[in-house]
Amino acid sequence: MSVSNAISAHVPYLRRFSRALTGTQAGGDAYVLATLETLVAEPGTLEDTADLRVDLYRLFLKVWESTPINGYVDEAPFSADEKGAQRNLEAIPTEPRIAFLLSALENFNVEEVAHILDCSSEAAAGLIDRAGKEISKQIRTDVLIIEDEPLIAIDIQMLVEELGHRVVAIARTRDEAIAAAKSGPPGLILADIQLADGSSGLDAVNQILSNFELPVIFITAYPERFLTGTPPEPAFLITKPFGIDSLKAVISQALFFDRRSYRKAPPDQKAALV
Repeated sequence: MSVSNAISAHVPYLRRFSRALTGTQAGGDAYVLATLETLVAEPGTLEDTADLRVDLYRLFLKVWESTPINGYVDEAPFSADEKGAQRNLEAIPTEPRIAFLLSALENFNVEEVAHILDCSSEAAAGLIDRAGKEISKQIRTDVLIIEDEPLIAIDIQMLVEELGHRVVAIARTRDEAIAAAKSGPPGLILADIQLADGSSGLDAVNQILSNFELPVIFITAYPERFLTGTPPEPAFLITKPFGIDSLKAVISQALFFDRRSYRKAPPDQKAALV
């Protein structure tokens, strides 16, 4: 594959990142165009490394920092959800905001974020963590933990509370989880799949989602049990043993982007919903 074709494959994602960073599609596209024009004018601008995508984002941010592009009107309005996310982004200082978007939106790991921002891995991790804490201040919520191992449940509770959220219940079984949700719907669920009495966290969440739509993060030592093609289908799956920083980042992502999970309708109901 030629370099130009390889770069083209990354442009849609770079446009997404640029839109989130600048706040408008027109302004975002202008920076992407300026980046591509820089590549045409100076073919040797990209570093000679194995990861073209990392280098492309690194170049984009150099262009973004050095080239003020103003006066654009957004021709493609944000959706209601995007507007909320954008307001949250604007409240985060610039460097943590960039690091968060690179990590949460573009799925770069900490080392890649560090290279893009030309800083140490420790500094990049600190920026991502700072963004997560800023987000948590804005989006405090009630959290239901579904976990049968007491020590893990306590670890998760401490982590959630450190981020500024409130743990409303820790459920060890399917029935406890459903009862807790009925007593007051949470804003986020963190759930294990295999519970103490042999019941399923998947079943518990699916039952809860029949009444509520909310973000769900599964934390499990058995990810293969989730990959069955059956509902529910949360956007986030963390494998035990989990890293504290990784779980913090996923909680921030789930709430910031409000990636809700939905209970799928049974086959005989699908026609009525079309």
